[in-house]
Amino acid sequence: MIRKKKLTAIIPVRKGSTRVKNKNIKKFSNTSLLEIKIKQIKRINEVDEIIVSSDSSRMLEIAKKLKVTTHKREPFYASTKVNNSVFFQNLASFINSDYVMYSPVTAPLLSDKTIIDCINFLKKTNHNFKSVATSKVVKEHMWLNNKPYNYTLKNAPSSQDLPEIMTITFGCCILKRSDMLKFKNVLTNRTKLIPLSDIESIDIDTVMEFEMAEYFFNKYRKK
Repeated sequence: MIRKKKLTAIIPVRKGSTRVKNKNIKKFSNTSLLEIKIKQIKRINEVDEIIVSSDSSRMLEIAKKLKVTTHKREPFYASTKVNNSVFFQNLASFINSDYVMYSPVTAPLLSDKTIIDCINFLKKTNHNFKSVATSKVVKEHMWLNNKPYNYTLKNAPSSQDLPEIMTITFGCCILKRSDMLKFKNVLTNRTKLIPLSDIESIDIDTVMEFEMAEYFFNKYRKK
């Protein structure tokens, strides 16, 4: 449980984004995704330290101006050559904290309340979970290896009657640093999934998602 342990939020950003060029610092609602995420985490009193890790001097300069800790990431760990397991293990290697909160900038619609709810869950003692992660319910007719995955052709239910398959949004993941090193992940073998609304679960990976997120941010989140 977190309780009085140190909690560090890590915000990883890199300059080599491909689908949306410079998406982390591209103009987004008259600011940028990086600035939005830093300012949001600074509002969360339960977070003891914020680290922005990047291979981009420009992004690190933004972090310095907003008075958070910076980490210059080696190019390899910011490249497309590194897989997620190696990436997560590297992030954990330089963090000096009991708990880590993985906080990507690509989830600008995630609310302060949801982040606080995630933290508060791990403060509780009446559960057997090691970590928390934001998620969303997927109720769609899914196929794998050219055949139905979550239903059968002879018994095809309506979408609302399909089984609830959860996908991880990664908007907020919290776990012990030691578990992050052990599992090489921001998830553990006992992760509590925190379901999000359609709006909060938006994750930016494409130009369409960038524009959609900006629209909803201006409508619901902009102060």
